[in-house]
Amino acid sequence: KKAIVISAPYKLLQQFHKIQPKIIRELEKKFSGKHVMIVANRTILGKSYSRKAGVKGPRPRSRTLTKVHESILEDLVFPTEIVGKRTRCKVDGTKTTKVFLDNKDKNNIESKLETFASVYAKLTNKAVQFAFDA
Repeated sequence: KKAIVISAPYKLLQQFHKIQPKIIRELEKKFSGKHVMIVANRTILGKSYSRKAGVKGPRPRSRTLTKVHESILEDLVFPTEIVGKRTRCKVDGTKTTKVFLDNKDKNNIESKLETFASVYAKLTNKAVQFAFDA
């Protein structure tokens, strides 16, 4: 299924979250057959950031690759909360993360789980599976 990913400025994300269910409902009605998601623009700073000339202080934790990828995951599934995560490392070296979502939103998002996984893989190049907490 096709998906539309809207990238919003990070500073406006909290305001988007307040009206996100309405926006998504209206946009999914307008673009029938497509899932709509809102993700914030975030900056990833490299490990050598603190060695650059003119930089004061270390790299903020919120700008690390891991933290940005976790935040993207939270943005994708927004109205639902992430209850738990498990990372599975296979013998061949591939990693798959299994994300457990809150059960109370199961009927609203169950059809979107596959889209969440494919959009996350496109944005971060990481494999992820979604499931509901038992």
